Amino acid sequence: MKKNIVLGVCGSIAAYKSAEIIRGLKKNNWDVQVILTKEATHFITPLTLSMLSGRPVYTEMFDIKDFEEDHISISEFADIILVAPATANIIGKVASGICDDLLTCVICAFKGPVVFAPAMNDNMWMNKIVQENVEKLKKFGYHFIPPEKGLLASGKEGIGRLAETGKIITFVEEIKKEER
Repeated sequence: MKKNIVLGVCGSIAAYKSAEIIRGLKKNNWDVQVILTKEATHFITPLTLSMLSGRPVYTEMFDIKDFEEDHISISEFADIILVAPATANIIGKVASGICDDLLTCVICAFKGPVVFAPAMNDNMWMNKIVQENVEKLKKFGYHFIPPEKGLLASGKEGIGRLAETGKIITFVEEIKKEER
């Protein structure tokens, strides 16, 4: 059975883990289409993720070459959208219906399951507005793989680390099984 996934990568130090996520998805026979936010390109290059996914990586809304009509057609490719790492920014934009970049437009046009794996500073994760946005999205049927407690980029311990790659892949596989 063919499995297609759009992996959205946002601007977080955890963006380097997206390479490991792609490898794990590919190992489980997923065809991975990557969308990098502009901010993510400061942490990992499109070339790295393109080499691992075997597909062009998109960062710009109107620079799509492999899809038929326009940027929205990427949403028709996917069985699932996974956003990992998901920042407070992307969570807030999706919760508010803001579609000002390729990733938010694809998510808005997508009719299937969307999974967010947040990664951010613990103060950001525990912010009441971020938590309200998470709850709002959950009410609309979006899925979340909660961040884990551990050493953060700031050097302190807290909740905000991207969930382990294996946990993310297992979660995506379970969502796919539920679709059948």
